[in-house]
Amino acid sequence: MRWKSSVIALLLTLLLCSCSTAKTQTSPTKSNIITEQQTSAKRVVALSSLAADIISQLDQTKLVGIPGSYLFKNESRLQDIPRISEGQNAPNLEKIVSLKPDLVIGATGFSNVPLQKLQQLKIPTLSTKVNSWESLEELTKTLAKKIDVDPQPLLNRYKNFLPANQKQNISTLILVSRQPILTPNKYSWAGDLISKFGAKNIASELQGNSPIGGYVTLSAEKVLEANPDVLIIVNAEPNLLNSLKKEAFWQQLKATKNNRVYVFDYYGLVNPGSLNAIEKACQELKKVF
Repeated sequence: MRWKSSVIALLLTLLLCSCSTAKTQTSPTKSNIITEQQTSAKRVVALSSLAADIISQLDQTKLVGIPGSYLFKNESRLQDIPRISEGQNAPNLEKIVSLKPDLVIGATGFSNVPLQKLQQLKIPTLSTKVNSWESLEELTKTLAKKIDVDPQPLLNRYKNFLPANQKQNISTLILVSRQPILTPNKYSWAGDLISKFGAKNIASELQGNSPIGGYVTLSAEKVLEANPDVLIIVNAEPNLLNSLKKEAFWQQLKATKNNRVYVFDYYGLVNPGSLNAIEKACQELKKVF
């Protein structure tokens, strides 16, 4: 049962990501749609770290509440903004209400319950999900529209994260756990991101029964059969690299023999987390590809 608890923990953290097809969760009446178009949000509470970071980059004066993520630990610009949650704990609804927000942004799956409760209190909400580079750009445009600012400067910054030229078809496999062996396909943030760097994700088209959307499980035999040129290990669980080294297939892989095994932080590559985390992951990917 150990692997199941590991997968569940990873699933919960994955759901902290923000927005692909963002939808304002108000009653679908004509009057609500008109109000949304005419009135920009001036007091925003973000339940996810990525949404909080994007809003702060667009216009920090509009941000009145953020999650207590360790990603913001050294962000002096955010130190004075109230925290509405800590770690994986549920957000404090009373504190959110006390901040008098005119928009609360959450993450699909992870924030469903608090968003529904806030809706009942007639507080406008936005449910978000990011699983591709395009969805990150769309989220940024959506949030910019909500607070009535120009998203282009931030979108231009995103372009600098990506490589000017791509080396094509470098067979790559990303591993995020050992029991089971879990890897992202093209429907995940990680799978989409590495494709921007010219990587050929071996698991791109694979489908499976993993409880985490965008991820599939592999057998040891499948890993050996795939035999990637590049192997990326994500520190989503403690000592994953050392654990994988115990597998019989490890020493037989091309990536291992050619010393092309790389360890990446969970935030940025698997969970976007924040813009700084994404930028750091992109800088590391430029070194690999």
